[in-house]
Amino acid sequence: MLDTADTTSAQPTARAGSSKAGAANMERILDAALALFARYGLRGTRVEQIAAAAGLSKTNLLYYVGSKDALYRAVLSRTLMMWLAPLRDLDAALDPEQALSDYIIRKLEASRDHPDASRLWAMEIMQGAQLVSNILETELAELVTRTVAVLERWMDQGALVRMEPRHLLFMIWATTQHYADFAVQIRTLTGSGLDDEAFFAQSCEAVTGTILRGVLVRTTPQPSS
Repeated sequence: MLDTADTTSAQPTARAGSSKAGAANMERILDAALALFARYGLRGTRVEQIAAAAGLSKTNLLYYVGSKDALYRAVLSRTLMMWLAPLRDLDAALDPEQALSDYIIRKLEASRDHPDASRLWAMEIMQGAQLVSNILETELAELVTRTVAVLERWMDQGALVRMEPRHLLFMIWATTQHYADFAVQIRTLTGSGLDDEAFFAQSCEAVTGTILRGVLVRTTPQPSS
């Protein structure tokens, strides 16, 4: 049975950050674990595989992370923190069109630069989010509540079409993360992916344009008398 203890208590030990070498080793471990977990899942990945990919012995790896479950939670936590950073920057004082455009592009950049993170997160959610349910219920839920207030403020100002704000977030997440989670399908159908500069620019234009045209309130210029 999976250990479903609180994520905070299961984080890798403080020894990992006690020196520059320790911090560097921890990053190598997290990167190696992400690639393997995204490909084989938690149960299909062995500690020995992660250690070999990180260039460490199994004993040394466990010194840093404690257990495979703790390492898995640490990888997922790092992924979520990366995704939440752009969301935290949405502020009611900003121009809605520019702020949403920037957010969508940053989400596409995350799908381009960290596709394994997106695929691993999707895998965990589809399996019931047993190991990250507390993160969903606390950090993510609190930030979404804050973001909903920002979107509602823009709606009250007449800048956005009135809707349930969470559906706008779901739409942005689903569309941008599709480019990572279904990268093989996209490459098969188009011959390209987000790692191609021209295709990335095309994707940014298509996704931002489509979403913004649907949610922004455009004022019609009044004819001059």
